[in-house]
Amino acid sequence: MLDSFDFSFEIKDEITVINILLNRATLAKAVTFKEYIGELIAKGSNKIVIDLSTCEYVDSTFLGAMVALLKKVNSINGDLRLVYNKEMPSLVFVLTRMDKVFKVFPNLEEAMESFGGGKPKLQWK
Repeated sequence: MLDSFDFSFEIKDEITVINILLNRATLAKAVTFKEYIGELIAKGSNKIVIDLSTCEYVDSTFLGAMVALLKKVNSINGDLRLVYNKEMPSLVFVLTRMDKVFKVFPNLEEAMESFGGGKPKLQWK
């Protein structure tokens, strides 16, 4: 079922990056989204970044699907990060305090690095 025009994924350094290819992430796509990522988790993805950078709006139902997926991936000792680079986050996102529930990053690179991989940091003595 992993074919979708609304979402795509790629695996980079053991991190599954899901691109949300929607202007509006709403109830109409929430169930499909949850099933899509559920399949990836079932196939072994436990480090997930959801890239919402092209989304203009995320509704409460879609946020609920992301919370359910966060719980699911946490139950297998994994984690989930969000890329949400809007200067003004969606009102629903702030009102529901989801900005406190998720680890949110302004770009994909920072979200990927937050898993501890990536380039080694130079340390001066």
